Amino acid sequence: MERGHLVEQLTRMGLTSYQARAYLALTGRDSFTAAQVARLAGLPRQRIYDVLDSLVEAGLAATRPGRIVKYSAADPKSAVDGLLVAHRQQLADLEEGASAIAEELAAAYHAGQEHTDPLEYIEVLRDPGAINARFDEIQASVKKEILVFTKPPYSKPPQENVEGLAVARSHMARGMYEFSLFDDPEATEGVRRFVEAGEDARVVPELPLKLVIVDETIVMFGMQDPVAGRSDLTIVIVEHPSLARVLRMAFNAYWAEGLSFEEASRRAGKPGST
Repeated sequence: MERGHLVEQLTRMGLTSYQARAYLALTGRDSFTAAQVARLAGLPRQRIYDVLDSLVEAGLAATRPGRIVKYSAADPKSAVDGLLVAHRQQLADLEEGASAIAEELAAAYHAGQEHTDPLEYIEVLRDPGAINARFDEIQASVKKEILVFTKPPYSKPPQENVEGLAVARSHMARGMYEFSLFDDPEATEGVRRFVEAGEDARVVPELPLKLVIVDETIVMFGMQDPVAGRSDLTIVIVEHPSLARVLRMAFNAYWAEGLSFEEASRRAGKPGST
């Protein structure tokens, strides 16, 4: 068996790499000095005494007193048997401890299964990165229909919403925007790409809030602090069909008052409108 493989096998049985290399060196002859073991095993001289002492303590080596202390290897069969006995004891201790831990965890687990959060269907987000990531997930989950109120400041501008374009091409998509959209040429062009992809878009003077409704099931909306008036948004996601249906009715009320994107673009006097 190659020396490297022997070192690997001994380390699997619980020895460190240094201990395994030192023991293999000791098996080469009757006895060695510490310096000789360090040289044969390729170990640091400053570590060799600690390594050899640990082998002696484990019963894998013995010392031979003299003017210069020498070390000899224990019989390999006895050494390996000793390592196996130690491993079996460790395994037995581990199994005993694992059983006790499993019992404690089971009690906590079953108690947790009986506890439900009455508001577990509500999710609150404030970090912009987390908001964008969750918005992408919600868009990707659309099965039939997505309705969106889009208003500035944009968490993800229309021209950057690549995921939304894919949804517009394959699902029913209706989007509502404010006339302020036309003050931003890049955002305007982004919405135009949505319309070309299949989104039905309308424009109104002002929208009450940011809003996404998916499949009459999931609602995502943004709320600003009415007292502080900060631009930072708190985004709330609610998975509740009843709320989604009510908000869809509100969406349709705004929709009925809106102008098509093409007509709004003409009124805004933007070149290239159709």
